[in-house]
Amino acid sequence: MPVPVPVPVPVRSPMNAFDHDNLDVYKAAIDFVAVADEVVEHLPRGRGYLADQLQRAATSVALNIAEGAGEFSGSEKARFYRMAKRSATESAAILDVCSRLGLIDQARHAAGRELLLRIVSMLIRMVRSVDSGTGTGTGTGTGRK
Repeated sequence: MPVPVPVPVPVRSPMNAFDHDNLDVYKAAIDFVAVADEVVEHLPRGRGYLADQLQRAATSVALNIAEGAGEFSGSEKARFYRMAKRSATESAAILDVCSRLGLIDQARHAAGRELLLRIVSMLIRMVRSVDSGTGTGTGTGTGRK
């Protein structure tokens, strides 16, 4: 089964952009929403509880990143980024459940987890940056160490 190719989020000029628009972590989170939607489309009937939970968790990652990016307070930024990280790890667990139950193929499971690992890595660095006062937690890195 083909793994969906992420569609890039258009880069906007600073005059008509929100704080989250140019964050790599936000773009990756939006890519994961599309991956999660693809997983949900292939879940069999009777697994609505997994579909609903995955859609909510995946969407929560992107929404919390956007809310955190729009905050002025470092502690509030960090709080939203931590919530996004928790939703990303929840999404990974849902993918694991789907995989263990044989509801998704290995390629889709691996692609989703790889993207989530990248997102979590970026969010951890952003929280540390904001909490330590050494940065703004802008999430412009690649998510790779």
